[in-house]
Parts: sequence; structure tokens; C-alpha cells
Amino acid sequence: MSHISINQQRQRGKISKYIYGQFSEHLGRSIYGGLWVEPNSEIPNTNGLRTDAVKALKAIKVPVLRWPGGCFADTYHWADGIGPANKRKKIVNTSWGGVVENNHFGTHEYFELLKQLGADAYVNGNLGSGTVQEMSEWVEYMTFNGTSPMADLRAANGHKEPWHVKFFGVGNESWGGGGNMRPEYYADLYRQYQTFLTSYDADHPLYKIASGPNVDDYRWMDVLMKNAAPYMDGISLHHYALASAWEDKRPALNFPENEWFSLIKSAQKMDELITKHSTIMDKYDPEKRVGLIVDEWGSWLQTEKGTNPAFLYQQNTIRDAMIAAITLHIFQKHVDRVQMANIAQMVNVLQAMLLTDGPKMIKTPTYYIFKMFLKHQDALAMDTLDNLAETTSASVSKNQDGYFISLCNYGLTAADTVTIDIDSVIHTVTGEMLRGTQMDQHNDFDHPDAVAPEAFTATTHNSHQLTAKIPPMSVVTLQVNTEN
Repeated sequence: MSHISINQQRQRGKISKYIYGQFSEHLGRSIYGGLWVEPNSEIPNTNGLRTDAVKALKAIKVPVLRWPGGCFADTYHWADGIGPANKRKKIVNTSWGGVVENNHFGTHEYFELLKQLGADAYVNGNLGSGTVQEMSEWVEYMTFNGTSPMADLRAANGHKEPWHVKFFGVGNESWGGGGNMRPEYYADLYRQYQTFLTSYDADHPLYKIASGPNVDDYRWMDVLMKNAAPYMDGISLHHYALASAWEDKRPALNFPENEWFSLIKSAQKMDELITKHSTIMDKYDPEKRVGLIVDEWGSWLQTEKGTNPAFLYQQNTIRDAMIAAITLHIFQKHVDRVQMANIAQMVNVLQAMLLTDGPKMIKTPTYYIFKMFLKHQDALAMDTLDNLAETTSASVSKNQDGYFISLCNYGLTAADTVTIDIDSVIHTVTGEMLRGTQMDQHNDFDHPDAVAPEAFTATTHNSHQLTAKIPPMSVVTLQVNTEN
């Protein structure tokens, strides 16, 4: 049994909608085939972007999309991806499979996608193989409103008005594939590069993000914060949930019971990582001005048989739904530091929202968690008093109607009866549930709705107490309308 006590005076702070951000890299079929199909494709599209994918993603109100990588960002030269598509330079994607990249999806297509989604931009610049001038000119090309070499070039390519870039990343994984740098060296490079990233719109300055640590590299965080904190608005953190060791990716389907729990335990490490990295950040930034940006997270499992292993295409099960719910709960526990997060990745790669196969598209269990959690976005995170069962995770936020409660029971066999005390008068309760009946239950192209939300009615309540019986392998959301 679990118990949660809600007191409207105990609050953590606003849950940034950007915690529900997405990430799409030039990797496998994440963009080509997953989002971009060319304007002349037989697959229904608007300006080259597949209609079904955009419609589905709009329904989860994607707040921000990180692009073009990932590892690809530090090999990407933006000027290759502008101008007439048939004249763009073809390159080899050395980061992901050695396939030919035709650069048909570039800056203009990215902003068209953002327009269709209603999402903000998070552009990741090339520090690893690019130059200060190249990065600076990209910002000018995208954001300068007036007459300048790059603004004129943008206009010549069909877009006279500037775009708004809210977030800008200076390099990616600079400790590894982004340059194998030492933190001292990267800190100096970051200071140099960010100097020339001009905020041309004084009312909307660039939010500059430094390439932060890999998992538990606390020294990297310390060196960056010590030497570059005044020059950054955010610093990234990457952590993937693994069922075993990094070198031993485990299957997404037909896995043993112990790997249900090992993957969840790995995801739960996010809480420890954020806590310890935040402690270091507090030392140099006690006002918590600098945001922790978890711009790569999710489960990393074996690729599906018969697919290119460099394309990182993995199936998505009810276990991934548990990972998503647990991780989002952790972010909402740390709203004082976590200002944005970007699950990897949006379509066809790793823990994806959508999977496509030619003209076919399915929504994954993870997609449904993001849809079920919509009311958490920009709500007020509550600091509840909890006594939770070992396999239960929970988060509570306050909105204009009352409280929104998300509950995850990742146990395999036992239901959990959750009692919730509320210091307001309860009027009505409505619920939704995503549930699995087997550990690897999933949606595929023959069974697209095997895992889908359903109404949840296993609740009782009086004026100040609510009881809900949460089945195993399930995520439940409850909107509790109250009178304050």
C-alpha cells in the first residue's frame, strides 16, 4: 500500500514544459522516412513532412525539438543544407552507418517542422569540426532581422523573415565523439565560441547550453561550472537506461524478468545523477540561474533483427512506458534545476514516440505516456509527503482545476492501493490508464493498438481522501477537481 499527502502550501515550483522536449538526429530513419519524405512522395505530406507524424506529435504538444544531433551535430556544416535541394552537397554520415546524407532536410526544413508542430527551436552547433565563424554565421543566418550577408542569403533562399532560436547548444558530448576533449580545454573553447553567438533580438536572447558531463563524470561538471558558469544559461547531462552494461545491449522483446527490473533500476539512477550534479552546480551557482538540460535520455536496447544496427531502431514496450513515467517523475522532483529534457529520439530511433514503415505509422507506449502527462506541463509541482510501495512512483502537480496525479506501478504481479490525502474538498475524479498484461507487450504494424490508454475508474473518495487501486505494469493519471 502507498500513501500520499498533498498540502497546497508545500510546492516545489513550476514544471517547465520543456521537460517534455524531443530530440531528432540525422540518424537512421529518425528524420528521413520518419519525418521527411520529400514533397513529391506518395506518403501524404505537407511541404515534405509526413502528415500522420506531424498530427500525432502535435497531439502531445511537443514544446521543443533538439536538432541536428547528437553526434551528427559535430560533423554537420549548416551551409551544406541550404539552397535548392538538388544542388545541396551529399556527404557521408560517418557518425551513423556511413550512409549518404543528401542534406535535403536542413535549416529551412527544420523550421518548417517547428512551425507545423508549434514547437521551439533547440539548435546544436558544430564545435567538434566546425569553426567559430561558421557557428556565428549560422546564428546570423537564422536570426538576424535586417541587411547582412547571412540574412540576405536566407532571403535569397526563400525566407526573408528571421526565425526565433530559443536554445542553442555549443557542441555535443565534447568529452567523447564531439572531440574527446578534457574539461579544461572544452571550458575555454566554450567561452570563446559563445562570445560570438550574438543575440540579435534583445527581447529574446539565445539560451546558451554548454556540453555537460556523461552520466556520473562529476569532475567534468565541476570544471565547467568553475570556469564557464557565468557564460552559460544551461549545461547538458546525458544518461541512458541500460538493462546490462553499455557493451552488452539487451533485447527490447522476449527479455527475462530480471531485465525488467535492471532497466528500471538504471533509469532510476537519474535521481542520483541530478542530485549530485546539482550539488556541484549549487557551489558555483547558488541562485540556480544555470539550468540542467538533460538533452539525451531514454532506454538503449538491442536493435531489431533485420535492421541496420547503426540505425538504432528498437521496439518500444510497456516497460519503456515505465521508464518514461519514472524518469519524468524524477525531473518533476528537481524542477529547481531541470529546465529542459529531450528524450532520445522522436521517431524510429531508441525510445521513440512513433515508429514508421513506409506509409504506415504507429504510436508507442512511450508516446501515450507523454500524452497522458500533458497536464503536468507548466503546472506547479507539489512537494508531497509520500510513503510509497517499493514498486510505485508518483508525481503531483497543481493546476487551475485542482491536482493532477500520475502514478506508476512497475511491479509485475501485485496491485498497489494508493491512498491520497488532500487538504482541499474533492469534487470529481477522472482517470486514465496505460497497462500491460505481459512484460514486452507492444504495438506493431499488425497490432497498432495492443497498448493504448483506457478510462480508469478504480477509485473511491470522500471530501478529503482518494483511494485508487493501481494494477501492476501500469501508469495511471488522475485529475482531481477540488474546491480550495
